[in-house]
Amino acid sequence: MPPPDKTCASCGRRIEWRAKWERNWDAVRYCSDACRRRRVGPADRDLEERITSMLDARASSATICPSDVARAVSSDESEWRALMEPVRRAARRLVAAGEVEITQGGRVVDPSTAKGPIRIRRRRQG
Repeated sequence: MPPPDKTCASCGRRIEWRAKWERNWDAVRYCSDACRRRRVGPADRDLEERITSMLDARASSATICPSDVARAVSSDESEWRALMEPVRRAARRLVAAGEVEITQGGRVVDPSTAKGPIRIRRRRQG
């Protein structure tokens, strides 16, 4: 039986258990070599902070789009589009930390498998 799920420290997706990790599962932090190379830097932490500050500035039930965050960071069309995936990664890390939820069509979805447009909101209690 595989151990409980883990979340990648870089992209925030669920790490799929592999038998080869059986001996060192506690040390596994990243889901892939790409995430291990990318890690989480100051720019990633800034995006997480931007998400939380934008949510703090709105009603407790309000949601934001990752593009809102990307546009707030950079107004240049090509630059904010390049920030979309880093913002989504930041949102997934915040989900793993229990701070926010990711929704589609008003329903909370699994951030590891969500495809298409998403919204980010503060985690609801209960």
